[in-house]
Amino acid sequence: MSILKDILYKVAIEAVKGSTDIAINTIDFDSRKIRTNDVFVAIRGSISDGHDFIEKAILQGAIAVVCDTFPENIAKGVTYVQVKDTNSALAFMAANYFGDPSQKLKLVGITGTNGKTTIASLLYQLFKKAGFKVGLLSTVKILVDEIEYKATHTTPDSITINHFLAEMVENGIEYCFMEVSSHGIHQKRTEALHFVGGIFTNLSHDHLDYHPTFAEYRDVKKTFFDYLPKTAFALSNIDDKNGQVMLQNTAAKKLTYALKSYADFKAQILENQLSGLLLKINGNEVWVKLIGTFNAYNLLAIYGTAVELGIDSLEVLRLLSDLESVSGRFQYIVSTSNITAIVDYAHTPDALENVLKTINDIRTKNEQLITVVGCGGNRDKTKRPIMASIASDLSNKAIFTSDNPRNEDPEVIIAEMEQGVASQNFKKMLTITDRKQAIKTACQLAQPNDIILIAGKGHETYQEINGIRHDFDDMKIVKEILEQLHK
Repeated sequence: MSILKDILYKVAIEAVKGSTDIAINTIDFDSRKIRTNDVFVAIRGSISDGHDFIEKAILQGAIAVVCDTFPENIAKGVTYVQVKDTNSALAFMAANYFGDPSQKLKLVGITGTNGKTTIASLLYQLFKKAGFKVGLLSTVKILVDEIEYKATHTTPDSITINHFLAEMVENGIEYCFMEVSSHGIHQKRTEALHFVGGIFTNLSHDHLDYHPTFAEYRDVKKTFFDYLPKTAFALSNIDDKNGQVMLQNTAAKKLTYALKSYADFKAQILENQLSGLLLKINGNEVWVKLIGTFNAYNLLAIYGTAVELGIDSLEVLRLLSDLESVSGRFQYIVSTSNITAIVDYAHTPDALENVLKTINDIRTKNEQLITVVGCGGNRDKTKRPIMASIASDLSNKAIFTSDNPRNEDPEVIIAEMEQGVASQNFKKMLTITDRKQAIKTACQLAQPNDIILIAGKGHETYQEINGIRHDFDDMKIVKEILEQLHK
C-alpha cells in the first residue's frame, strides 16, 4: 500500500478536502477499473470528461479523487485533491507510485513525424546486439528485454509507461528507447519522466485533426526538448527546417545530424540499392541492409545516439551493418515471377513521398510502379488530396482504397483523395474500395520486374471499420495473391 501524500509529490495542488495521510491501493483514470481504496484521477479527454464519472468511481470504492474542479456533492470519508492540471498530476502520481523508474535506467525519447518507430526499434536491436538488456516502448510493440507486450498507442498513458519502466528496472534493464508522440507530449504523459536523451527526426504534415495549426504541432514537439535536463543530450536533424528550432531553448547538450548540412554526425550515400545502402558516416564506410534516403537519416540518428551513450564509433558501425528492417517499414518480397511487393507504414504525405522517391531512385524505369494507398477515417482530412497527388505523380498506376475508415464512409474518403489528382494523371488512377481487391488488382496488373507498393498500414494486422477491428495483414495478403496468380 502507498500513502496518498507520497504519491502527490511534485503535483501542483490548489486545494484539499480531507486527509492525504491515507493508505491507497492504486491509481487510475478509468472509473470502470476503480476498486476499494483506489485513487480516481479525473481527466478531461477529447471524447469524455472524467469529472462526470467521479460519483461512479466513489460508488466503486474510490477513497480519493484528484480533479481540477471540486464536484458539487462531496462524499463523506473521501479525500478530494484539486490540482491545476489533472494530466500533469497523473504523470507525477504514476511516477511516484511506481518508484520513479525512469531515474533508474537510461531513457531516450524519439519524436518527429516520421522515423520514430524505426529509430526506436533499431536502437533496441543495436543495444541488444551490443550485449545490453534493453527496453522498447513503440507503436509496434513494448519489449521488456525479450518479453513482448502489445502496444495500443504511440505513447501510452502515464500509468502504463511507468508500469513498464518499473518492470524494466526490476528486470535489470539498462536502456529504454521510447517513441514520443505530439499527443503524448500535449497530454503531459511524458512530463514526469527523466530522459538522458531526445532525438528529433523531422516534421511534416500530420495530426492536424488534433492540433489546430502546424505551428502548434511544431511547438508541442519543441516542448519535449525544452524540458530536457542539462545532463541529457538533444540530437536533431538539421536538414529539416525545424531542426534548429527544436534546439533553441533546450538546456541539454546540443547535437546535430545531417546528410546535406554541416553537423556533428554527417553521412553521405555512396550506393542506394534494393539490397541496401553504402554509407560514409563521419569518414567511415559501412554497408547496411536498409534502403532509401529516409533510412540513411534514421541510421545516422542511431549512430549519433549510440556514440553519445558511450559505444565505440567503429563498434557502432559494425552493429549498424547487422541491423534488420522493422516490421511494416519498407518490408518487401520478390515473387517467383520477379514481381517486387513492398509494404510500408507511410501514412503521411512526407512519408509516402519519401518511399516513392526511394523506389524511383532504385528502379530502372523499365518496369511499372503500382501504388495501393488509402487514408484513415476520423483523422486529418487535409492530407487526403495531397497523398493522392503524390501517389499519382510518382507512380505509373495509383489505386486508391480503404485504410482504417473507422466511422467514415470509405468511398467519401476516396472521393476526397481524388480531388488532389491532376488532370494529366486521371488515366493512372483506379478506385477500388475493398482493400483486398485493390491489392489483388495491383498483383494482376503487375508484370515480371514490376514493383507494387502497398502503403499506409505497414505493421498493422487489422482494418478498423465502425469501431470493429477485422483481421487484415497487407504482407500476408499480397504474398498469398502473388503465389496464387503466378504459380
